[in-house]
Amino acid sequence: MTNQPHNGYGPREPYEPYEPRDPYGSYDQQGVQPPAQPGYDAYQPYDPYAQAQPQQAQPQQPQHPQNPAAWPTAQGGQQGYAQQEPVTQTWQTPTWDTQTWQQPVAPAPAGDHSYGSPWPGEPEPGPQAHDFGHAPGAQPPSPVAEPVAPAAPERPMTAAEKAKAEGRPQILAPGFRPAVLTTVLAVLLAAAAPLGQFALVVPVALLQAVTAAGWFRLNGMWPARQGIALAFLGGIAADIGLLATDADQAPTVLMGTLGVWVLLTLVLQLRSNAAPDERLYGLMVAGASAALTVVAAGHLAATSSDAVVIGAVGVAVTALARALPLPKIASPVVALVAAAGSGVATGSLTGFGTSAALLALAAGCCALAGLRAASYDYPSRFVHMTAGVALPLMAAAPAVYVLGRALG
Repeated sequence: MTNQPHNGYGPREPYEPYEPRDPYGSYDQQGVQPPAQPGYDAYQPYDPYAQAQPQQAQPQQPQHPQNPAAWPTAQGGQQGYAQQEPVTQTWQTPTWDTQTWQQPVAPAPAGDHSYGSPWPGEPEPGPQAHDFGHAPGAQPPSPVAEPVAPAAPERPMTAAEKAKAEGRPQILAPGFRPAVLTTVLAVLLAAAAPLGQFALVVPVALLQAVTAAGWFRLNGMWPARQGIALAFLGGIAADIGLLATDADQAPTVLMGTLGVWVLLTLVLQLRSNAAPDERLYGLMVAGASAALTVVAAGHLAATSSDAVVIGAVGVAVTALARALPLPKIASPVVALVAAAGSGVATGSLTGFGTSAALLALAAGCCALAGLRAASYDYPSRFVHMTAGVALPLMAAAPAVYVLGRALG
């Protein structure tokens, strides 16, 4: 009997000092050899107190198949060899933050796709290709197309550009309808000429208005209200000057009006807020439009009304003949022959004589030049109905004035 209290758990085992663990240690390295005993199994843990306490039955440990290729492990230099497991051994040790513990990762169950295993019937993923080469049997990665910036929206092609791309002619002469309108305006001039200048000024002013609008549109400037209004006012100023002075002063009136209107056009363009290139282009177009409207007043400046009639008829016949569906080479020739024939007919009716054929032929040539100028904006119908109508008669005004004075 002793004075120590009875705890019911048997005698205490002696305290064994802690020794550092070496997972790769072995008995050979530490110099500890297990005692040779009958029935000793080198793969079972050695217990030095197994003989001292025979009365305590040790629980039977499940016997594992011996695997001499297993990696040895040691605990305190007295642990045996552990059996190799199919999974990697992990240790529950505190992490750096000393708050959490690393838990062993359970092996992925079969058919669990969260661990990257393929679906049933899906082939195993092959080795991945790296930047420095491809694994044997691996397919090279498909090239990834670089994103292409969306193209900026292009402006629609003009009719002339489309005709050029398709191989069609970019110059299209005004058709039959503009020719009919030219004929109507020519008849108005021929009918008003014998009535005097005050009657003739009405169709001349109409011709000047159509000329101003058509020239701006022909050059791609629309609506350009200020430029058209300024050019038309220049023509009206020339008409007023011709009506207020003698016929001999016509060149001075026309040149003076033209000079003043070019100066006004320059002042108007200087006040514009457009870019310098646009202002220069606008100055050229506005100045040319003012000059053409002033030149159209030449019909009013002619000293002989018969010359106005002969020239107007010659222009009308030329426009109609040019609109006929004839070959390109033959069409202008036929138009000039028709103009000369009209001069012969009108000369016999007005008493102008055979020289009327020359005047009509010259007016016809000027009309062809005006039609050619109106044909460049392919195929703008508005240009054909304005510039295509007015430019033939406007271009014939200098010939009517000069030849009318010379042949009359």
